[in-house]
Amino acid sequence: MKASVLHKFRTPPNFEEVDDPVCRPKSVVVELKACGVCRSDHHAWLGNDPDVELPHIMGHELAGVIVEIGSEIKEFSVGDRVTVPFILGCGLCSDCQTGNSTICDHQETIGFTIRGGFAQFVEIRFADFNLVSLPGSLSFEIAAAMGCRVTTAFRALTDRACLSAGEWLAVFGCGGVGTSAVVIAKAMGAKVIGIDINSFALKKATDLGADIVLDPAKFKNIWQEVRDLTNGGVHVSLDALGEEVTFQNSIRSLRKLGRHIQVGMPTADNAIVSLDLLDLIYSRQLKIIGTRGMASSGFEPLIKMINDGSIKMDSLITRKVKLSQVHESMLQFRTKSESGITIINNFSM
Repeated sequence: MKASVLHKFRTPPNFEEVDDPVCRPKSVVVELKACGVCRSDHHAWLGNDPDVELPHIMGHELAGVIVEIGSEIKEFSVGDRVTVPFILGCGLCSDCQTGNSTICDHQETIGFTIRGGFAQFVEIRFADFNLVSLPGSLSFEIAAAMGCRVTTAFRALTDRACLSAGEWLAVFGCGGVGTSAVVIAKAMGAKVIGIDINSFALKKATDLGADIVLDPAKFKNIWQEVRDLTNGGVHVSLDALGEEVTFQNSIRSLRKLGRHIQVGMPTADNAIVSLDLLDLIYSRQLKIIGTRGMASSGFEPLIKMINDGSIKMDSLITRKVKLSQVHESMLQFRTKSESGITIINNFSM
């Protein structure tokens, strides 16, 4: 099969022929029809993820058609249209059995610990537990766009931060996951402030319904501006980047009893931060919440909101590329925030 293979960190992947995936008893093989290019792929490309071993096939936001099933697969058949969360739970442990497969101790992560979707075919392990059936009304491109950024934002707001209608949400970083959060929050009836240094990202956030957009470079303290605009601070603040500066500003933008939700994955140089625990966290009684991905069991309500038009996904997809164009798509992440979602929809060239 053809694949985009990373042989050396921070260098262009090779578009080359590799062996087809082997289908194990509890696996299926999926023919890729669409795959997103995500900031997390950029982290892997940079060498910031210790799970990635070279040579490697990245890509974790995927959708396609099953072309082979393992001997122990009972829930799916050849020809089924499917997508899958990027975190594959084992399906057997207590975390998986209680709907928390994103913290499974035996998890595999597509495109990180195992081969990903920057290829014509991919093996999906523990398939009966992890696969999500796609209705015919949902395109492969929309399903792939849903894959990491939208599902992560959806779970972050609906489950982890419990955002309510009428509440204020600040989104730090209006790239793929940030703009997804804007769309989802507006569908939930919240008021949204989009924050980014990229003017194109701010325009995208405005187009998607953000009530206010702010460029932090224009303010001495962006968090103080957010507090002033919202009469004391936002109820929920989401850091979509994982940079120390966005984390600190997000925390400080909250009103008393506010909830910070950490969506962006910190890199090594941003993994340790300093906080004023007494005046900021303790006295203001803030919550700091981590989140990562979404289990397959969480897809149904998201797909329903997409199908009924509550969440409009088409506007989130801003670029469609060939598999051989992975590297140039990766370069968009050299800025702090890309605008919109890039989808690979041609895997033969």
